[in-house]
Amino acid sequence: MSERKVFEDSVVPIPEEAGAIHRGLMINAAEPEHRNQEMLLSFSIDPPAQSQKDLEDLVNRGETIPVGDLKKKYGVKPGEIKALTSWLKANDYDIVEVSQDGASVYAKAKVDQIEKSLEVKMVRVTKDGITYTAAKNAPSLPAEVGKNVHAIIGLQPFRRAHKNSRRFSLAASPDASVNAGRGTRKPVSKTAGRLKTGTAAAAIKPPYLVKNILKAYNADGLSVNGKGQTIAILIDTFPSDADLKLFWKKNNLPIKLSQIKKINVKGVTLDQPTGEESLDVQWSSGIAPGANIRVYASGSLQFVDLDRALDRIIADLDSFPGMRQLSISLGLGETFMGGPQGEVATQHLKFLKLAAAGVNVFVSSGDAGSNPDESGQSSTGPTQVEYESSDASVIGVGGTTLKFSADGNVQSEIGWTNSGGGKSKFFQRPSWQSGTNIPVGKERLVPDVSVVADPNTGGLVILNGREEQFGGTSWSAPVWAGFCALINEGRKKAKKSFLPFLNPLLYPLLGSACFRDVKKGNNGAFKSATGYDMVTGVGVPNVSQLINALTK
Repeated sequence: MSERKVFEDSVVPIPEEAGAIHRGLMINAAEPEHRNQEMLLSFSIDPPAQSQKDLEDLVNRGETIPVGDLKKKYGVKPGEIKALTSWLKANDYDIVEVSQDGASVYAKAKVDQIEKSLEVKMVRVTKDGITYTAAKNAPSLPAEVGKNVHAIIGLQPFRRAHKNSRRFSLAASPDASVNAGRGTRKPVSKTAGRLKTGTAAAAIKPPYLVKNILKAYNADGLSVNGKGQTIAILIDTFPSDADLKLFWKKNNLPIKLSQIKKINVKGVTLDQPTGEESLDVQWSSGIAPGANIRVYASGSLQFVDLDRALDRIIADLDSFPGMRQLSISLGLGETFMGGPQGEVATQHLKFLKLAAAGVNVFVSSGDAGSNPDESGQSSTGPTQVEYESSDASVIGVGGTTLKFSADGNVQSEIGWTNSGGGKSKFFQRPSWQSGTNIPVGKERLVPDVSVVADPNTGGLVILNGREEQFGGTSWSAPVWAGFCALINEGRKKAKKSFLPFLNPLLYPLLGSACFRDVKKGNNGAFKSATGYDMVTGVGVPNVSQLINALTK
């Protein structure tokens, strides 16, 4: 028998016996009719270790590399995957796609063929009422075929990300009105924070409008609106055009549908809008109304589909040079990602390449505080951070509870109880993560920055023609992506290149006028405090000051 390479990092072990319960999975009896089901897998290719280290160093220094050079210097050469693609074809796999950089080969085959060729045992498992076909043991490839492969993704489709948005019931809050905040605005000075004490009874009530949030973070009245910039959104489905138009109308925004481009990555029938996609597109466009928005619909929240969407975004950078900000409002607790880190390594390489190309990726830190469960909606899990926000090549975005006084100024802002944050077990402390109050240790800390997230002080979202109030760090991430588009336009006007990876630039600004330090609140295990904290990061932005600082 020929030697085989086993990919332990690609699956979590599953008991074989039918009826067993394992980490919320029900192991079902075999169902022969599912042997002909097709599954999409991705085979992730390792770059040379030194190449990845060089790229990590470049990003951590705050440098970028032209997209063409990124592919040329750090892509996988066709010859390096020839043995793999030839073997897949010979074993009745259909090659669906090879990513532009050669780092991922997507192929589909029937369950029966996958079981034989990868030497895995396929079982039926049920999780949260949905039944899947999944591998119970680690896959393998002939050693010569798999020598450049570091992970095989997609064998356990029950492992998937969740959305970090929360809907607030307007019916439970009779004084909430989308007419809130439409009163007369008084002139205010452009100073950091603009905190004033107001009368609670006369305060502006949620759901907040775009103008309220722009004013809260000193992003109103600017000479930039995102023109010439493109914001990418990664989510599973598309928002309704009618909902977008109504949101823009409610917020008096001159945005056209022609500014929104929808990309169905898999070309499949997509689910109807449920809120997350609407929140992402409505608020990113609202913050930067001059920008174009590209919505990459992955079709599902399975990691193999999210990977494919990320590859499409990387491939599109050549054609859309203004696409320098990406919002992702998805995550899964690092504990639930499992001991196997094949998927983490796969996505990290994609995020690293995006950062090296000058694309800032804003990822919501989670909506269950310091102890998210697997659903991300309950604080009953272990103390942990969520991946993807913990990736060292993204900007993790936490959340606050924000209240306004009657004149539209910030009355109070504290760390939101459910803002995700803590210490990563996957990533070491990056060189740029330093500053006041950052605890001693070697772990990457989350979040990096924050803005409003509490659904009780949530924002207006139009869903299926209805006015809704949404929050969660899924709101925070697209707001920050919008702010990034404003900053990038400011840099373009100042005849500077687009932003490199933001984190090495942001941490030195901790304690400056560019950020309002959020000193109260907690997320369970961690408290907001002076300087950095694992609830709100370096704080919330003063966008006007941030643009000034980053365009000098």
